[in-house]
Amino acid sequence: MTISAIDHVQLAMPIGAEDQARAFYVGILGFVEVEKPTYMKARGGIWLKSGGVNLHMGVEDGFRPARKAHPALIVDDLAQYEASLRAAGHDIRPDKPVPGFIRFSSHDCFGNRLEFMQAADL
Repeated sequence: MTISAIDHVQLAMPIGAEDQARAFYVGILGFVEVEKPTYMKARGGIWLKSGGVNLHMGVEDGFRPARKAHPALIVDDLAQYEASLRAAGHDIRPDKPVPGFIRFSSHDCFGNRLEFMQAADL
């Protein structure tokens, strides 16, 4: 048995906060919103895509942000993501490099932890 890929990662957000999610994920991080299937639109939330990454933002009653669990997003320009997040008022927490990557963590507009990684020069 082998798992060959991840189709998407889902993060939670408060009910009715789709515009906030769009402002952060589309406006700051550069994701593109993908139309959800008609039968799923009533559930709320939004679907996003950037390159080969699919991110679903699902609404959750009694929402609590994920402070430890997180997606690690591999980016092509770590400094630009850091600058964009800082300009929008988001804190950056530098992380120690892991083999082959430099990285930092931040939080989305709802407090969910996000890790940003870029391949280190070898």
